[in-house]
Amino acid sequence: MQGESGRSIILTGATGFLGAFLMAGLLERGYQVTVLGRPSGDMRLSDRLSRLTRWFSIDPGEKLSAIETDFSKKHLGLDDKAYGNLCANAGKIIHCASDTSFAERNRERVMNTNVESLSSLLDFAADSRAEHLYYVSTAYACGRCEGICMETPVTAQSFHNVYEESKAQAEEVIRRSCEDSGVPLSILRPSIVYGHSKSGRALKFNALYYCVRSISYIRDIFVNDIRQGGGKSAKWGSFLDDDGVLYLPLRIHLPNRGSVNLIPVDYFVETVLCIIGHSGTGEIYHITCGDPPDIMTLSEYTQRFLGVRGIRVLWDQAGKITDPNPAEELFERLFEPYRPYLSDNRIFDRSRTQDVTHGLSAPLFTYEIFENCMAYAVACQWGKAGLPR
Repeated sequence: MQGESGRSIILTGATGFLGAFLMAGLLERGYQVTVLGRPSGDMRLSDRLSRLTRWFSIDPGEKLSAIETDFSKKHLGLDDKAYGNLCANAGKIIHCASDTSFAERNRERVMNTNVESLSSLLDFAADSRAEHLYYVSTAYACGRCEGICMETPVTAQSFHNVYEESKAQAEEVIRRSCEDSGVPLSILRPSIVYGHSKSGRALKFNALYYCVRSISYIRDIFVNDIRQGGGKSAKWGSFLDDDGVLYLPLRIHLPNRGSVNLIPVDYFVETVLCIIGHSGTGEIYHITCGDPPDIMTLSEYTQRFLGVRGIRVLWDQAGKITDPNPAEELFERLFEPYRPYLSDNRIFDRSRTQDVTHGLSAPLFTYEIFENCMAYAVACQWGKAGLPR
């Protein structure tokens, strides 16, 4: 596991979407990567990583190792010898593991994973005298606010969901711990991450994908009804035109004309690698889009990709439809958790990130990128088929 100074990385969350792509990027740059994590069912952590490296077409050789740990236990659940060896070879630490659920019913689980389990990791960072700790948070740790959000510690007291709240709390816990232990800290705050901007490949299909998938699901309900006689669809004004395009009367009400801050996973990885190579201590970095699309653009892309028309975006402070048709009722229920992010007035300052990356920016979110990402998601059955190919 031991590598030259600055080239040895401890990584958590490597079996998740961001962590997996980050692991691949680190290996491709020649880093020695040690992954901390758990087995899944009867599959060992090392086997899970082997599946991922095959998916990325990477042969890590001896550059990748896996250590099964438990963040809820002292010394990460390791015996004294194993823990001592890990501390002696730690280098830099990237903490990417988290529970990304927005659901209030999962509050206890999210808080346990994102906040309560930090103590063991932070003790490890202190015991190992880590060269640097990088914490992957979220740009939305800023909570309910409008205007410019600076690359500074969180001050918010109100949040849209438990995920935002947990990440804000975690930032504060980590910041205080690192101040006490003297471990250099950087906080990385990505916005909404989608698949690779060139290949469209991804490992998780939530957020943007979930909204598109919801409309795809509703489309299929109406198309199947029309093909079986169309009684219900005709009642609500839905029909297939001569070109096979579905007219789907669907109003999407949002409170204001904001934007949707999207970045591709390859931009996230490239930015993190720049930060690891050049960052100072105590700094916060927004990994966000400087020119994000709005919901109107995403609506146009979605209709074009799915072969539907009739979707309208309406602006209303109430943000609710008072007389919804069946399609609107279903969509409102499906996309409600993502509503705050689809008309967002928060603007993320990127000054520090721009300086470190020498002006690197996320690519403009074109229809070609959207189509590649969604076509890949459809080919993977929106993740139902297991690890994508």
